[in-house]
Amino acid sequence: MDASVVTHLQLKTMLCVRDIQLFDVKSPDEHQAGHIPGAVNIPLGNLEESLKLSLEGFKDKFKVKAPGKDDDNIVFHCRSGKRSAKALDISRQLGFSRARHYEGGYTEWVEKNEEK
Repeated sequence: MDASVVTHLQLKTMLCVRDIQLFDVKSPDEHQAGHIPGAVNIPLGNLEESLKLSLEGFKDKFKVKAPGKDDDNIVFHCRSGKRSAKALDISRQLGFSRARHYEGGYTEWVEKNEEK
C-alpha cells in the first residue's frame, strides 16, 4: 500500500473521528457542484501560494487552521485523483512530508457512498 494514498475507508474513518485536514483542489465551480463534506477548497493553481501563507494569512483566507509541515492528517482530493496527486507533489516540495491524497477522488466517494 502506498503511504501517500488514503483509501475510501481510511478517509471515512478520518472524517468520522474528525482527525483530518481535507483540501479539495478542484476549481471553485467544481467544488460548489460537489465535494466531500468538510473539504476546504484550494484550487490546484493556488495551492503553492496558499501553503506558503503565514498561519494568520491562511486562517483569514480559508477560515480554518493552517496545516503544519509535520501534520499527518492532511489529505487532498479532486474529482478523479490526478490533480490531488499533483497537489501532493507540490505540498511535499514545500516540506509537508506526511501529506496524502485520496486517489479515488470525489467520483469514487459518491459511488461508494451510494452503495449502502
